[in-house]
Amino acid sequence: MSTGVWLIGARGSVAVTSMIGALAVRAGLTAPTGCVLESPALRNDALPRLGDLVFGGHDVSSVPLDKKAAALAEAGILPARLAEAVRDALFEIEQQVRPLPVGATQAEVAREIGADLDTFRRRHRLDRVVVINVSTTEPAPPPHPAHADLDALRAALDGPDPVLPPSSLAAYAALLAGCPYVDFTPSTGARLPALDALARAQGLPYGGHDGKTGETLVKSVLAPMFVQRNLRVRTWSGINLLGGGDGANLAEPAANAAKSASKQRVLAETLGYQPQGDTRIDFVEDLDDFKTAWDLITFEGFLGTRMRMEFSWHGCDSALAAPLILDLARLTSAAHQAGRVGPLTELAFFFKDPLGQVPHALSDQWQVLRDAVASYGAPGTPR
Repeated sequence: MSTGVWLIGARGSVAVTSMIGALAVRAGLTAPTGCVLESPALRNDALPRLGDLVFGGHDVSSVPLDKKAAALAEAGILPARLAEAVRDALFEIEQQVRPLPVGATQAEVAREIGADLDTFRRRHRLDRVVVINVSTTEPAPPPHPAHADLDALRAALDGPDPVLPPSSLAAYAALLAGCPYVDFTPSTGARLPALDALARAQGLPYGGHDGKTGETLVKSVLAPMFVQRNLRVRTWSGINLLGGGDGANLAEPAANAAKSASKQRVLAETLGYQPQGDTRIDFVEDLDDFKTAWDLITFEGFLGTRMRMEFSWHGCDSALAAPLILDLARLTSAAHQAGRVGPLTELAFFFKDPLGQVPHALSDQWQVLRDAVASYGAPGTPR
């Protein structure tokens, strides 16, 4: 099942690490460590293979992919030998990365994005194209009446004023072009009633939001423990330090607020109440693509005894996120093949702020994912 993976933010660290990882695994140069779908419990012939993925994308940056790969290797994010080994294949992908279109109206931009997607699909004779947003986090948009109604949205997009934030415009263009859409960022993406209506009208699935790769991953394991042991969490505070482009972008207060809210939401929805405390995100340029989190949890046990727990997490953002991008492309492609329409709730395992009514404990999300993957039919056999 040949599947196109069209990355919004294709020249960024996560995108380029995803491309190099897929190429290296395909060539037998490395193991698929971190790829959830390579777990024995999730293997299914209905899923596209890593070798079936064809990459392209949009970006506002013009830095060549091989230059970005060299910078990632120099920063210790990926082995230099792998970047060099797949350089020719990366050059082929370079030809599929387009500048993000501009136009007089957002409707015009959406048509140009759709034309690029259609050209990519036809050139490579792809069965389908999955669009995944891995660009920088954007602030929450101001409300607009057209967000709630598809007909009103279509009319508004022909006007001179911006109606949709960039992530939602990309989602609109993708869905209009017949492509499933996934948002790996906390940006709005397809999470608007008008875009849900478009996805259903087009018979397409979509997924998101905000990839769960570090501190929140640990929260989704620990918070259910307190619930199951009937221990009362009094406070839960976290400090996140990160560098790189994402860290620099999150130094902007509105983007920081959107990300922090996404990270904190899992606690209230898992515990059933909101403990005191906040999640803080600080930019530390010297960390580059790495991130560190410290969390302090205070809780109450039998007879009101006060106790505490602390944990730290240090990881490489791109190395944690990239295998999940490959998983999401394969899962979304298989879900589309199986006839799924609307929000893909089975993808909750991958996200801090997942779509739909879903469990927030990682173990429960894992079981939902297993059941969904098992239900996907063999290629060419929609269910």
